[in-house]
Amino acid sequence: MRKRTLLSLMALAPLVSACGFRLRGVPEFQFTSIYLQADGRSAFARELERNLATAGDKLKVLRAPRRPDEAQVVWKLLGERNDRIIISKNAAGQVRELTLRYRMTFSLTGADGVEWIPPTELELERDLSYDENLALAKEQEAAVLYKTMQSDLVQQVMRRLSSAQPTAAS
Repeated sequence: MRKRTLLSLMALAPLVSACGFRLRGVPEFQFTSIYLQADGRSAFARELERNLATAGDKLKVLRAPRRPDEAQVVWKLLGERNDRIIISKNAAGQVRELTLRYRMTFSLTGADGVEWIPPTELELERDLSYDENLALAKEQEAAVLYKTMQSDLVQQVMRRLSSAQPTAAS
């Protein structure tokens, strides 16, 4: 019985390896240095900087007090915003459900002024039930959801940066 199971598993191994599954791996960028232009208090910019710094030895990440013209491309955080939208209330007018929205806008330009990624807005939403009796816990849950959305958007930006190329001049 054990031999039959082992042979069955060995027969399935080539089929599983041929499915095309591959780990994402380290992103490769078309540029060797990037300047991050963002408010120093931006948690999004700090997380993006950490992700870029660990993306490989070939990429040099620069921030203030360095100058943008020292880098091959300049990534600009044009804006970021957290919103809470009330979806539903009960008969007494108390909030029962919220939508949390995290929105950020960025662009990527070359040091020569050529646009690599035009101003782009990314947005994520999460629904959150609400109960006044659990207000503190719901605030903590909202903070965790915002942090998760931020991390998701950082990964989306990383993927966009890895596929970015200078646009042809018209």
